[in-house]
Amino acid sequence: MCESCGCSDGAKATVINLRTGARAEVGHDHHGAGHHLHDHEPHGHDHSHAHGHDHHHHDTHGHTVELGQAILHKNNELAARNAAWFAGREILALNLVSSPGAGKTTLLERTVREHGEACKFYVIEGDQETVNDAQRIQDAGAPAVQVNTGTGCHLEADMVARALKELSPPFGSVLMIENVGNLVCPALFDLGERAKVAIISVTEGEDKALKYPHMFQASSLVLVNKIDLLPHLNFDIDLCVENIRKVNPDTEILLTSASSGEGMERWYRWIDQQCAAVAEQAIV
Repeated sequence: MCESCGCSDGAKATVINLRTGARAEVGHDHHGAGHHLHDHEPHGHDHSHAHGHDHHHHDTHGHTVELGQAILHKNNELAARNAAWFAGREILALNLVSSPGAGKTTLLERTVREHGEACKFYVIEGDQETVNDAQRIQDAGAPAVQVNTGTGCHLEADMVARALKELSPPFGSVLMIENVGNLVCPALFDLGERAKVAIISVTEGEDKALKYPHMFQASSLVLVNKIDLLPHLNFDIDLCVENIRKVNPDTEILLTSASSGEGMERWYRWIDQQCAAVAEQAIV
């Protein structure tokens, strides 16, 4: 899996609490350890699928597939624990995914500023380096924790669990997880979220969903962002929507501009509907 997703063997993520300055390292799931939010037996280091230091020279395709399955299995176990933790606290967790530059952070900033009174937003920011985005979100008015993945190209469930220890979102809040800019690997790694929200911009081309079908198949909502730029671009919005529907007929699609504010109220209503659904499920 490391070979196929681009994460280097031995990669570590760093969780940074901007409020306290605390920093903590988290190993990727495929290294068999990591800091988890939940009280359970630590993962041992003597299992047969643990990363050895000589397997690079003897890897076969079959071994790589087996390792990849073990990585995803372990991640999914931790994601299920995250999901249970969210459910027990009636926290709406959303995983925001996009390619770099689609406008995720600007969208979050505006969401926090305009809808922050209706929802208690808490944010986990994922990037390979810097705390720039977490600082922007904190300046907008929401507590934020930065996860720097180093050479990693996506967030994993154990990174989210460790970040939650620093963030401590309260009962009934909304957790926004801004994933690393990438439309490939984040589709594979469940974080325990209620829904993935894919964000594309009108500067990226109408065939984005056709090029990255797994991400759009996994997303409950697609935001087509930066529509304020449409008068200046040769972009067919109807074709873009048609292509998304080809890949995932059931996903919701909203047209937004995080800069001008167009369409943002529909996005806020969608968040409110998801919050209500979380609360209703808790009652049942």
